[in-house]
Amino acid sequence: MSPKTDPGAGPDETDLRELAAVVDELLAEGRAHRDSRQHSGRSTQDESLWDQAVWEDLVDNGFAHVGIAESAGGSGGGLREAAVLLRAVGRHAVAVPLAEVGLAGWLLETSGGRLGDGLTTVGAGNLVATPADGGVRVVGRLTRVAFARQARTVVALAAPAPHRPETDGTESATPELVVSIPVADCRITPGRNVAGEARDDLLVDTVLPSSAAEAAVIGAARELRLRGALARAVSSAGAMSGLVSQTSQYVREREQFGRPLAAFQAVQQSMALLAAEAAAAGTAADAAVRICAERGCASPEAELAVAAAKVRTAQAATVGAATAHQMHGAIGMTYEHALRHTTSRLWSWRSEWGGERTWADQLGQLAMNAGGAGLWDALTKA
Repeated sequence: MSPKTDPGAGPDETDLRELAAVVDELLAEGRAHRDSRQHSGRSTQDESLWDQAVWEDLVDNGFAHVGIAESAGGSGGGLREAAVLLRAVGRHAVAVPLAEVGLAGWLLETSGGRLGDGLTTVGAGNLVATPADGGVRVVGRLTRVAFARQARTVVALAAPAPHRPETDGTESATPELVVSIPVADCRITPGRNVAGEARDDLLVDTVLPSSAAEAAVIGAARELRLRGALARAVSSAGAMSGLVSQTSQYVREREQFGRPLAAFQAVQQSMALLAAEAAAAGTAADAAVRICAERGCASPEAELAVAAAKVRTAQAATVGAATAHQMHGAIGMTYEHALRHTTSRLWSWRSEWGGERTWADQLGQLAMNAGGAGLWDALTKA
């Protein structure tokens, strides 16, 4: 995702709809191929961790690096285009590192860096950087790094080691560094999320060349967290729309007592609840994308919008997944059924980059800090 706000002459709704249609077709084909392999028992263990063939299709068609400036090794485009792709990834429930590559590209772009060859992911944790002969030594741990074992490089923020006080008794201010760490130089502790995607811990102790450790912009850690939360909210909104489509099709086709399930009033009521939750999640995510694109992800207005979107999509994930599984019955819980790809990602994404409670606390704090008049302005003028 580009660090700049989108200009007024950005993509119009027609352009975004056309982009969504193209990406939907591409991901639908990839998802169908994956599901076919799983049903036939021909899928491998690694395929349960990520959809490599789908990712390669995105790379080959120029979609994998949308939202990252060309100067940083991306395909160009802005936040709105990147959001279209993230929503499609959620809608089709494919395991690809689109958000992670976008976040890594943003960090590199802001620090004057560039994406290298191979897959690049983003990490968060506790890293400390100290000067070393010919470069920078980076030591620490990154936790639950998405797609780490499939990646060649992980991009993260490293704090400078404490400096000795200056002659006047104050410590010199040194910015954080954006570091590009070869995954091969890390000790990996494998892990997974509920959806079966790789979420690995990395133990780091390596010396990087100076070119792989550039000064970060002020506030990079805060904005990275906001962008990560926004990415998960947008993908969750897409997954909710996919959940509505999957469940609607199932209740129309499945018959009980001689009638389709969709003919029963109780099922209709549940479908209405599911559709309402999906609409609320989509509205919150769309508003956050618009405000971030217009005012910048680091703006106070964007922080409020992202917090609200993360809370609302997490709530929708909880209610929506339970409702969909209730209408599918036991079949929806089986490994082979497509429903679990969507619901398990919703359960995972609602807690990544900050869970519902964390963002609800932050949302409340923002409201208190704004005061009555300030909060009203934020709600009505955003």
